[in-house]
Amino acid sequence: MHQDARDDSPISERAQLLLKVLVENYIRDGQPVGSRILSRDSGLNLSSATVRNVMADLEEAGFVTSPHTSAGRIPTPKGYRFFVDTLLRVRPLADAAADDIRRRLGRGDDSRTLMSAASQLLSSITQMAGVVTLPSTQAASVTQIEFLPLSENRVLAILVFDDREVQNRILQLDRPYPPEQLRRAAVLLNEQFRGRTLEQVRQAILDELSETRERLNQGMVDAISVAQQLLPQPASNSGREYVLAGETNLMGFAELSSVDKLKRLFEAFNEQRDLLNLLDSSLQGQGVQIFIGQESGYQILDDCSVITAPYGTDAGTVGVIGVIGPTRMAYERVIPVVDLTAKVLGAALNSRR
Repeated sequence: MHQDARDDSPISERAQLLLKVLVENYIRDGQPVGSRILSRDSGLNLSSATVRNVMADLEEAGFVTSPHTSAGRIPTPKGYRFFVDTLLRVRPLADAAADDIRRRLGRGDDSRTLMSAASQLLSSITQMAGVVTLPSTQAASVTQIEFLPLSENRVLAILVFDDREVQNRILQLDRPYPPEQLRRAAVLLNEQFRGRTLEQVRQAILDELSETRERLNQGMVDAISVAQQLLPQPASNSGREYVLAGETNLMGFAELSSVDKLKRLFEAFNEQRDLLNLLDSSLQGQGVQIFIGQESGYQILDDCSVITAPYGTDAGTVGVIGVIGPTRMAYERVIPVVDLTAKVLGAALNSRR
């Protein structure tokens, strides 16, 4: 996360040091930072007038801004981004904290319990909101399919993934299927597609359909007709979920505490779509990713920062974890928590495979 200050940096080394002190003070205290504090805490032998001049340059460059009611300054999202990319030194978690994460994620019989524990853990450690997407079934292998007839052309599909995750889905079919037909369809699908992901099954079925109907026996035609209702379209959030913990912690931050802002933020959490899209965009990334303010692309998160990391098993990435808080968050503390939790969560899932 840290890189040494380079000669092509947009601001001088002195300005970088003062910006670092300003951001650290503001994150800690939540109050605009004046030139006297900057002069004292920077360790530089600078007059208040010199510090004010540097601050004026930083403000003109868009790194800091002055609230109307104060002579001090606060970081802008651009200032936070420069701080995170260039000035921040992230240290590994202390052994005791790391051991606590490993211990608390060592329990849980199924992935939903494990995801819930992970989101609670992120929230309790950071005192912000912790979020974890449930493992995508697109990356899990289908190990068993069963069908049970319901009324009005509906069928209950029971899917088992990786011999441990069970999902039930109700399918609306275009005609009634007798129980024996459904049983034969399940037997055929299990024989043909066991051990493949849903996306691989979907593609295989599309390939089968490109064969002429005459070459397929009636049992396979029936199995494919039922399975088509079961399989997701690619690149869709449908069926994706996340577990969120500690969202009420955000009420404790002054910059997020207006009733209107909290109402809209909680509505966005409840609707899930925008946050799922943001988290899904992190699935392809490597390691920790940080979205500061407007970088998320969602207006409701303009006053927030979201720190995410993908987690996965030996079979690949299956989900994303993250922490949501104000832009004024202790990045050097939150980043290693998110990073290690993602790794421990992946290891815990792997051990259950």
